[in-house]
Amino acid sequence: MPDRFDALPEPVRHETNVAEYLEFYRMMLLIRRFEEKAGQLYGMGLIGGFCHLYIGQEAVVTGLQSAIQPGRDSVITGYRDHGHMLACHIDPKVVMAELTGRAAGISRGKGGSMHMFSVEHGFYGGHGIVGAQVSLGTGLGFAHKYKADGGVALTYFGDGAANQGQVYESFNMAELWKLPVIFIIENNQYAMGTSVNRASAEDQLYRRGESFRIEGMQVDGMDVLAVRGAMNSALEWVRGGKGPILLEMKTYRYRGHSMSDPAKYRSRDEVQAMRDKSDPIDNARADILKRGFADETALKEIEKVIRAQVAEAADFAEQAPEPDLAELYTDVLVERY
Repeated sequence: MPDRFDALPEPVRHETNVAEYLEFYRMMLLIRRFEEKAGQLYGMGLIGGFCHLYIGQEAVVTGLQSAIQPGRDSVITGYRDHGHMLACHIDPKVVMAELTGRAAGISRGKGGSMHMFSVEHGFYGGHGIVGAQVSLGTGLGFAHKYKADGGVALTYFGDGAANQGQVYESFNMAELWKLPVIFIIENNQYAMGTSVNRASAEDQLYRRGESFRIEGMQVDGMDVLAVRGAMNSALEWVRGGKGPILLEMKTYRYRGHSMSDPAKYRSRDEVQAMRDKSDPIDNARADILKRGFADETALKEIEKVIRAQVAEAADFAEQAPEPDLAELYTDVLVERY
């Protein structure tokens, strides 16, 4: 790196313990089973509109959001947002109810899959306009700095959004004002359906901030401990007042861009090879067993509990009433004028 950059701490794979590693495993498994169930409900017609599943990318939000402080830090992302909400420890029942458009949903059934929100949990949305959340996340970082509350804004976007103009306007402002923002590119390789090396002249996306003097790291987003280790370094940098940082998470989605995408732009063999070699849950499971942190019986019990939790969320979402028609006129403005 040129000498104008401060020395970025070298990320190391996170040193974990039994309780923490099992919690990482539980969270990733919850996201996986939740998304599988959401796919089933979509197929049954109980979820309308668009639905973008997170299957394969679970290690990213699990590793990153395990390191933040609830009530102080903030999270914002695009429309592939179910996993981010669950990693904010939001009740799966109210997330699933939102997917099915029920009054008990986190946004009272009016946001659906793409537009969920919870100020209480520091989650500032799924957003449907590609890349627009990056500017909003920069604003969250400005708010943290203005209030001097010590908070950091985790601002997620994808490899497709990385080519949007507002992303670079946000980079410039964030570095100019040394805002506490962690920009996170979830590079799942295909954006909507075009591989990153066919769509981006610079496909090493962690370098995208260099012209703004923003340091970047490329991280194995399929390894939850590697993700958490990178986050430890990123938080040290940002909380130390050195301004924003860019994390490129090299990850992979097993399903299409959305439920309506047959994903014909890649082969089944490619997807299966990723599942066989790089699945974040399978690899964490094998590592847990190797370390002696749990045995097969204990891991099967976690699976049983998670499946029951997801089934309960689905039942709740199916049985909850739809919003009253009067809800069409609420939440239009923040205040009355």
